[in-house]
Amino acid sequence: MLILRKILNFYVDGFRSMTIGKRLWLIILIKLFIIFVVFRLFFFPDILKTKFDTDKERGDYVIEQLTKEK
Repeated sequence: MLILRKILNFYVDGFRSMTIGKRLWLIILIKLFIIFVVFRLFFFPDILKTKFDTDKERGDYVIEQLTKEK
């Protein structure tokens, strides 16, 4: 447990002394937020919820699509 604490302190101290790195991490986090939250809302709608009413119908459709031969 002591070694994990030392490793954590190593990274925390390193992050505190960063100057440019903090800005870069902020930019990375903002980009990740945009990718996972904003894009999902606008570009990946929940199609199964609009086509089917119950979980059983959705599950049956997914199984049918996965097992269908092309």
